[in-house]
Amino acid sequence: MKNPDTGIARLVSAARYSRQGLISAYRFEAAFRQEVWLAVVLIPLALIVGDSWLERAALISATLLLLIVELLNSAIESVVDRVGDDYHELSGRAKDMGSAAVLLTMILLAVVWLAVLAT
Repeated sequence: MKNPDTGIARLVSAARYSRQGLISAYRFEAAFRQEVWLAVVLIPLALIVGDSWLERAALISATLLLLIVELLNSAIESVVDRVGDDYHELSGRAKDMGSAAVLLTMILLAVVWLAVLAT
């Protein structure tokens, strides 16, 4: 399914696919929904808490990174689930690694927020 569009039409198509992906993730992934609502709280708070534009950018970037990694983890899980319901060591490993990536991003988010709040 290669996208035949070029130029601006390709960008419009890409934006449409991205919107569909965000809607799908929000609709079907509870963790993504929770993290979206966390971002709804943290991003405005970052604008208040950050003393400089650099601090604000770090706080917002760490928050957005969590959403990005959760989207990638959900994509991995969807592909693995589509392959089949039978347990396979590689499928389990892929899902576990995606989950670990989300965990590390949550730790990064906490470290960045704690570092900014501590200064």
